[in-house]
Amino acid sequence: MNWPEGIAARPIDKGDVEAWAVLLAAKEKADQEGENFSAEDLAEHLDRPNRDMSRESIGLWADGRMIGYGIVHVPTSVVDVDRVRTEGTIDPELRRRGLGTALMRWLIQRAGELHAATHPEAPGVVGAGTSSDNVSATSLFEGLGFEPERFFFDMRRPLDQPVPAASVADGLRLTGYDPSYDEALRLAHFEAFSDHWGWTPPTPEMWRSRSIGSRAFRGGQSYLVLDGDTVAAYVNCYEWEADTEATGVRELYVGQVGTRRAYRGRGLARATIAKVLAEGAQAGYQRAGLGVDADNPTGALGLYENLGFTTHKKFTDYALPLPSDV
Repeated sequence: MNWPEGIAARPIDKGDVEAWAVLLAAKEKADQEGENFSAEDLAEHLDRPNRDMSRESIGLWADGRMIGYGIVHVPTSVVDVDRVRTEGTIDPELRRRGLGTALMRWLIQRAGELHAATHPEAPGVVGAGTSSDNVSATSLFEGLGFEPERFFFDMRRPLDQPVPAASVADGLRLTGYDPSYDEALRLAHFEAFSDHWGWTPPTPEMWRSRSIGSRAFRGGQSYLVLDGDTVAAYVNCYEWEADTEATGVRELYVGQVGTRRAYRGRGLARATIAKVLAEGAQAGYQRAGLGVDADNPTGALGLYENLGFTTHKKFTDYALPLPSDV
């Protein structure tokens, strides 16, 4: 890729996290997508297993500061389609100069190369997402041939509102997160999400790093429904301190909600989330947040609305098929 004069491009490494955090703060101020990250959060992002940032990332630099970045996320396994997701941004002060298009072309090219190297036997797709009201990002994606593929809602609920009463069925036990059930929780999560759009099972190490091993994970605010030693349902919660610092609002993020198939239809998710909301308010959280697939097959959207969540922002996932001979 030929970058404009004065711009240097190289992979991202741990020495870049402070500059990267500054760039993402500028992005959030302009785009208002509700995401804030500290340098520590980004360092953890770089440390995740099964990652090779020398091949999967690029940072753009000018005058000693990071003015853009891009990352390609390569799945470790494929169920139907090899969805190679991408993320990135250009400093808002330098947008509308063609840099975003150049960065996206680099991401598409690198996604194709990594697809060919890892899962060439499966159809390949480049994925990218943005808030649905981001006109410039939408125009960029559509101009490069991407098409809308899926829609997601970012939902919020104040925690000073009453929580609907809910309880688990007889014979089951609602309890706080316990590390001794980590493997049972992983198996429950893999089963619960196996019928969700875009799901590909990560390695156990990757799953742990994204969930219970994450610095944002809040075990004290997460809950399990147990049937003996079987995890029948669960809710994993998170807190990003950078969000609290940026917004002044302490939010408890409901990151994963799952129920094993044999236990669905018994109100377990409702009871567990109700417990999360009530205990979150007691712990000093001011708001709960979550994200949901608009076409979630288990009816999650209706459940969340019934529990008092309302849509704050809408997001669109875009897809571009990769040529089979990349």
